[in-house]
Amino acid sequence: MFKNNPIKLIKYYNLINHNLIYNNKAINRYKKDNFEISESKTKNLDLLRRAILNQKNCDLKKYAKNIVFSDGNPKSKIMLVGEAPGASEDQEGLPFVGRAGVLLDKMLAAIKLDRKKVYISNIINYRPPENRRPTDSEIEQYLPFITKHIEIIEPKILVLLGSTAMNAIIGKDLVISKMRGKWINKKFGNCRTSVIITFHPAFLMRQPAQKKMAWIDLKMIRDKKESLKI
Repeated sequence: MFKNNPIKLIKYYNLINHNLIYNNKAINRYKKDNFEISESKTKNLDLLRRAILNQKNCDLKKYAKNIVFSDGNPKSKIMLVGEAPGASEDQEGLPFVGRAGVLLDKMLAAIKLDRKKVYISNIINYRPPENRRPTDSEIEQYLPFITKHIEIIEPKILVLLGSTAMNAIIGKDLVISKMRGKWINKKFGNCRTSVIITFHPAFLMRQPAQKKMAWIDLKMIRDKKESLKI
């Protein structure tokens, strides 16, 4: 009934008796990391994760070991969105834990941020076979999920890492070299946020000369964070 409409599936879970799922209280899976958040946000994140897990028409699930949902602080007002999990991410069930993740951590540290101060997810929640780029149909299938994810987190700053995230969220025909380093105001449901695009860490590993451009973007994020008093 809902296999082609993940948003209807999420609404469906909101309508059914939550006592069967939550035992009168949403499970706060973030408490162990000292990221205790409201019941409503916990419930919505759990419903979203459940909706992704319950997809019936996703071939990526057949080959992946784990869903890669998120990492970091769900209370953060800075959200990062990458492309899709790789082998290390698939193994651990967390985004950006491989070599690109090490570089991302260094990039965040350069502007005095870390994974306890940001929230991280991906356009796609399962690893594509052989680490290939997600297809247009896969991106289209997962777009409602990441859009809902952003709406739930309500970031004031949304950082899109790489062209895949940019094309999915901002527009298909855009070129990252022309779009990076600019602020774009965008609305996701009731969430209004400032979006900035920068290079994916994996790309920077292949093209280290572009790190100087990424540093400009990072400084813009730092300055925006300070101006918004995040």
